[in-house]
Amino acid sequence: MKAIRKINPQLGATLVDIEAPKPSSYEVLVKVKATSICGTDVHIYSWNEWAQNRIKHIPQTMGHEFAGEVVEVGSCVKNIKVGDYVSAETHIPCGGCIQCMTGQMHICHNVKILGVDCDGCFAEYIAVPESVIWKNDKSIPPEFASVQEPIGNAVYCTLVEPVTAKTVVILGAGPTGLFSTGVAKVAGAAQVIVVEVEQFRLDIAKKMGADICINPKNEDPLKRILDETKGIGADVVLDMAGSPKTIELAIKAVRRGGRFSAFGITPGAINIDYNSIIFKGVTIYGISGRLMFDTWFKVRNLLAYKKLDISPVITHKLKLEEFDKGFSEMINKTAAKVILFP
Repeated sequence: MKAIRKINPQLGATLVDIEAPKPSSYEVLVKVKATSICGTDVHIYSWNEWAQNRIKHIPQTMGHEFAGEVVEVGSCVKNIKVGDYVSAETHIPCGGCIQCMTGQMHICHNVKILGVDCDGCFAEYIAVPESVIWKNDKSIPPEFASVQEPIGNAVYCTLVEPVTAKTVVILGAGPTGLFSTGVAKVAGAAQVIVVEVEQFRLDIAKKMGADICINPKNEDPLKRILDETKGIGADVVLDMAGSPKTIELAIKAVRRGGRFSAFGITPGAINIDYNSIIFKGVTIYGISGRLMFDTWFKVRNLLAYKKLDISPVITHKLKLEEFDKGFSEMINKTAAKVILFP
């Protein structure tokens, strides 16, 4: 089969011909119909500091977001059959740690991630444990089904508490921030404010339902947020960027008694105004992945019942062989979500 592999510890990846995987007794073999490039894949492709510290084994097939058809099942597989249209939860839990045993599999202590700790889905076939396979609604096209994992991030981050009739500020309009914009609108937010430095992304945010788009290059985002909320601040702030500036802005922009969802990953340790969090009575949620599998049900329903239109976020559809173009667009921030078709 064809596969995009990280071969060398340097910038780039390589399209190679390798043997298709053989599923173990507890795995299913999936023929990939569509797969999407994630920010994590960009880190690995670029071979930045995070990737150098995180990736333990190369060569390795990249990618973790996909949709496809089951073509073979292991001898111990019980609930999945050949022909099923599936995707996968990309975090593979151990099943034995305290988190897994108390309903917190999404933050498993011994988690393995597809395309990070084991071979991924930028290929014609992938072998995946049955325990993380998700049966897709057949009405959802492969390019949409392939991005349910990042939509799940957005759903969990946005709806960890209700946003109905609330003002929601989203800091950073990468793909997950854009998905969050749509989710907040569908969930009945009174006002959605998106802050982003790239005008290309702000234009997409508007299509996803943003009421107000703020470019910090053109105006003071804190002043505008306070003006739009009559000096009170936002009920909910979602940090999707993970930069020191956005985290500082989040703490200043959230109202007293408001909610701050922390999703963006910082480049390292940062300084925060800890006392302000205390005296403002801010509730902070650390958002890691998706709830297994509560979030997946929500995502499927949003897509299957056509409540959430994600088409503006999918800006590029390319053949698997065109992966370098896809990564270039992502790195240059001239793409939102790039879908590859094997």
